[in-house]
Amino acid sequence: MLEFPHDTHTHTEYSDGIGSITDNIASAEEKGLKLLGITDHSHYLSPKSLKRYVADIKRWGAMSEITVLAGIEGNITPSGVDVPDWVAEKLDYVIASVHEWLETPEEYIELVKLALKDDNVDVIGHFGANFPYIGFPPMEELREVIELAEENGKAFEISSRYHVPDVEFVAECIKRGIKLTFASDAHFPAGVGRVTWSERVFKKAGGRKEDLLFGEFL
Repeated sequence: MLEFPHDTHTHTEYSDGIGSITDNIASAEEKGLKLLGITDHSHYLSPKSLKRYVADIKRWGAMSEITVLAGIEGNITPSGVDVPDWVAEKLDYVIASVHEWLETPEEYIELVKLALKDDNVDVIGHFGANFPYIGFPPMEELREVIELAEENGKAFEISSRYHVPDVEFVAECIKRGIKLTFASDAHFPAGVGRVTWSERVFKKAGGRKEDLLFGEFL
């Protein structure tokens, strides 16, 4: 049983997930979550489907006993995060993630810095997922990322799908007051709430409820 039962990164058939919003909510309820975030990929949503997406989340969330938030997962590109103001203002929060294939960790870090300076971004998704393939950045670059997150009030998710970031990074976030979230990155209903790894790392780093972005709902 999770001590901090929440999952802020899940996908549905509105993007590349399998299953409906109600399927994800039902799975979250069955697993005893107190908070669920629906965060479909930004590039799948048109102005028309975004309106329907948010309405569906709010409608079905209101019928649930748990808190259901309407989010989105944006892509960090060299030109910035693909979530404009008019989209962000309709949502409860925005995750920004690197999905591009890159050659060096320096390229990855520079993209993340763009997102950390974007007023519409709330959470950096699966930070470091590319590092095993492109190399790990030096510690001073990681410190720059953490400092920028602290300056701009951004949070990081602890991804159970990718097992990132590591406990040392999470502990530094906690030390600096940077908020954190748990994330399954589920693309099918049965995967919703699979955040055991996230909670284990969070607790090992000394995390408490007040260190979570949405701790007030737990």
